[in-house]
Amino acid sequence: MSENDNGINLLEEGTELQLDFGKIAKAANQSPDIIPVAVQNIDTKEVILIAYTNEHAMKKSFETRIATFWSTSRNELWIKGKSSGNHFELIDVRVNCEQNSLLYLVRPKGEGICHTTNSNGVARDCFYRRYNIDNELLENLNP
Repeated sequence: MSENDNGINLLEEGTELQLDFGKIAKAANQSPDIIPVAVQNIDTKEVILIAYTNEHAMKKSFETRIATFWSTSRNELWIKGKSSGNHFELIDVRVNCEQNSLLYLVRPKGEGICHTTNSNGVARDCFYRRYNIDNELLENLNP
C-alpha cells in the first residue's frame, strides 16, 4: 500500500483513481472456483461491498445465516465480523441469469461495515467515495 508523508493510505483515502483491473484474474488464478457476491443492505438498499464466494463459503453462509466469503487475498474462509462482531445476517439470496454471481441481501449487525473509518473513527460502508467525472478525482463522501 502506498502512503503519503503523513502516513495516509492513498489507496483508501486518496483522490486518485487506482482501479485494480487485474483483481478477478489474480483471484481466479489463486482460487479458480469462486464467483463474485454483491452484498446489499436489505433495509437501506445500500450496496455494502463486493466479495467472492466458493461452494464451501456459500454453504457456510446458508447454514449459519451469516454472510461468509472466500478471501482471495488470504486464500481462506472469511466470516465477516468473526473478530469484530460486525457481521451480516443473511436474509435473502439472489442468483443472476447466467448463474455466475450472487446477491446477498443482508442486515448488518454491530457497529460497522467497512474496515476503514471516517475522521471521527466511525466505520463507514465500503463505497464511501464517488468518482467525479468532470475533474477525474475521487471525492470522499464520509471523510
